[in-house]
Amino acid sequence: MRPYLITAKPGRLHRAAVWLRVWALRLLALTVMTVLGALVFSVRCARPLINYVATRAAWLELWAASVTGIGPIGAAVGSGLTDEFVREFHKARTGAPA
Repeated sequence: MRPYLITAKPGRLHRAAVWLRVWALRLLALTVMTVLGALVFSVRCARPLINYVATRAAWLELWAASVTGIGPIGAAVGSGLTDEFVREFHKARTGAPA
């Protein structure tokens, strides 16, 4: 119990509104945490499937390259993207103030 003055004591309506606000906020926080947990869980469960599909796509590209005679462009594009990412990451890491 809080030590209010007799004249400053909040009414029942005010206390009910505060209680409702507190529990609504708790429920909202629980909902957000549950949704984020479900999202992380689903991504972690799908990871082996994503790896399998990526491996199959790479093999399919190599097969198509051998059949058509056109070189695999996915590797060249992927390595270019990787190099660009490394450059940006290095620039951000070394240029950030400590």
